[in-house]
Amino acid sequence: MSTAHLQFPCFLGKRVHLGVTGSVAAYKSIELLRLLRQCQVAVSVTLTESALRFVGPESFRALGADMVTTSMFGPGAGEDPFVHLTPGQTASAMVIAPATANILAKLAHGLADDLLSTQALAFGGPLLLAPAMNPAMWSAPATQANWRTLLARGTVGIGPAVGDVACGDTGQGKLSPVEHILAGVLRALSPHDLAGKTVLVTLGPTRENWDAVRFLSNPSSGLMGACLAVSAWMRGAHVRVVAGPTGFDFPPGIEVTPVTSALEMLDACQALWPDSDLACCTAAVCDFRPLAPKNADPARKLKKRDMAPDDLVLRLAANPDILRTLGEQKRKDQILIGFAAETEDLMGQARFKLSEKNLDLIVANLVGVPGSGFDSGTNTVAVLDRTGRVEQWPELPKTEVAWRVWDLLRHL
Repeated sequence: MSTAHLQFPCFLGKRVHLGVTGSVAAYKSIELLRLLRQCQVAVSVTLTESALRFVGPESFRALGADMVTTSMFGPGAGEDPFVHLTPGQTASAMVIAPATANILAKLAHGLADDLLSTQALAFGGPLLLAPAMNPAMWSAPATQANWRTLLARGTVGIGPAVGDVACGDTGQGKLSPVEHILAGVLRALSPHDLAGKTVLVTLGPTRENWDAVRFLSNPSSGLMGACLAVSAWMRGAHVRVVAGPTGFDFPPGIEVTPVTSALEMLDACQALWPDSDLACCTAAVCDFRPLAPKNADPARKLKKRDMAPDDLVLRLAANPDILRTLGEQKRKDQILIGFAAETEDLMGQARFKLSEKNLDLIVANLVGVPGSGFDSGTNTVAVLDRTGRVEQWPELPKTEVAWRVWDLLRHL
């Protein structure tokens, strides 16, 4: 699963304390550590005695954990005599992944009989729990009562997911995807300056079918839009995505409406725009759609032998301009952000579209150049807004471009 839309290199100076309990899914916490370190998050780790039967402390140290402890006393406690208090004094968030039924019961009832439960009881910041256990244990009345108690106190729950578990059973109890846990942790570390806002994001290409197997499209991966959607959600917004054909997996808190064609995308956007505070349109919408040859059946593959010589000309019809349509429908209390992929006259095209489509801000980039545009993890952009502000950003990861775009809202 791709994590490119989750690799935000803007958390330098933030620290997370990771707790690992005795589940067969404990090995996945090592991947969570690796992904957090990619986001420049400092990580300390506590392993319970049961967790040590599945994973070892050296794996976490090797991947960058700067403190790994396993017990309250003795060698596993490290050199800090107050190690049970340290996470509450140094970490911005605490996550226990996987979290067993045992640790849920301890936390719900305030028990502190080992290092991890003591650290959690003393932790005053955001606490995230990602349960993992047999479905029968998860559905047990005691576990459900403990879970409701923890959520009512403000604990952030991530999962569990439905699927096959180690014993061969199927049901709810499987550890949520590590990518979802990562997103939840990053959200806990982010400023919630978009809280209370509903954000609409369009992303990806559209596909305009010609027959049952052929279509007109473009090489957009949708990465830029995915980064904008995730970063807005991390910053507290209610995010709704209208996505062309892409392969991104979004955190459960993001609503996704999948579409294929430009007409479908327009319908979805017009349904969602009236209830949105702002929209960011990054989708690479095909400007034209092919018209099928006469007497063609759209459910069948068109054969060369079925076509007359004078039918070998591709006829096109213009698609509606989604960004312009939203601009025409925009209220004074709404903000509309557009993206423009150009091959020439970048600034001129950006200024024209900013005015002509009634935008509040436009982000423009050249395509067909290294490190920018389609199918690239980075972008080099020019940013213009309705107040006359103009900025040109160097080549940056698309995650950082997305983060900076939301920063600019304070100037509008």
